Amino acid sequence: MAASLFQEIEVPNQKHLTDSPPFPAVLGPNSALSPPSLADFTSAIKSQKPHLESLLHKTGAILFRGFPISSAAEFDQVVESFGYTDQPYLGGTASRTNVVGRVYTANDSPPDRKIPFHHEMTYAAEYPKKLFFFCEVAPGSGGETPLVLSHVVYERMRDKYPDFVERLEKEGMVSRRVMGEEDDPSSAIGRGWKSMFSTDDKLVAEQRAAELGVKLEWIGDGSMRRVIGPNQPIKHDKSRDRKIWFNGMVTSYTAFGDEVTFGSGDALPDDAVYHCLHIMEEESVAIPWQKGDVLFIDNLAVLHGRKHFTPPRRVLAALCK
Repeated sequence: MAASLFQEIEVPNQKHLTDSPPFPAVLGPNSALSPPSLADFTSAIKSQKPHLESLLHKTGAILFRGFPISSAAEFDQVVESFGYTDQPYLGGTASRTNVVGRVYTANDSPPDRKIPFHHEMTYAAEYPKKLFFFCEVAPGSGGETPLVLSHVVYERMRDKYPDFVERLEKEGMVSRRVMGEEDDPSSAIGRGWKSMFSTDDKLVAEQRAAELGVKLEWIGDGSMRRVIGPNQPIKHDKSRDRKIWFNGMVTSYTAFGDEVTFGSGDALPDDAVYHCLHIMEEESVAIPWQKGDVLFIDNLAVLHGRKHFTPPRRVLAALCK
């Protein structure tokens, strides 16, 4: 049964690209077979992992829809069946709560907070390569997790702003953000530095930040300024032999009020940054969540975000190396 469990299906809002499979790919149970159990699903993942990874490599993201997954514990089993190593969320700014095993809430910020497009943990020397999201409770309305292909963003920015992109590649980018000691649950980036680095010792926090390639500057009131970079905001995806837009420039600059500059310290041009945001919105795909959906993302290939929503909504996440 496992050898033919998956069937590619089409759903509304998929993006159809020239000479490429639909984005994202959507897999459902084979309609010629009996409805699968959770054990059937996890067994099929193990036996067909090379096929699934090949499809992920082609498309950047796979949505599994129609499989019998109803809880965080069952989602944990699904992630476990892929056999990837966990990626600790050390240094991350999103407010997340551990639910079970390797499973966390995706982001605990209020439903009216839109989360802009980003790759996960672009600031870190070691970032997750694979992301999993699971819809435990479907939104009342909205709340999609929009996706956009990173190489498409790079190519359109290169064509529109070649000098800007060339300078980013040459100098790198620096971002600075002031953060408090304690968490702020009202913010999409509400973690304080104590929970961010799992310590209340400044020296330990500095050491853990340094391991990620991040510098901390302490401010008199107990807050700190997190300095990232200069790092390379445009990477070469070796497995696909193409360049990708792998940075948090748009998120930091347009949504969170960070100071973002070229590596030299010169300011970024507003028009280029906001045009990049426009490209991401224009090229994005947003498939409404259904209960039980599992979204499998290649973090090098795809940026993701979160739209506003009307409760209830509960989407869980797991990050893997």
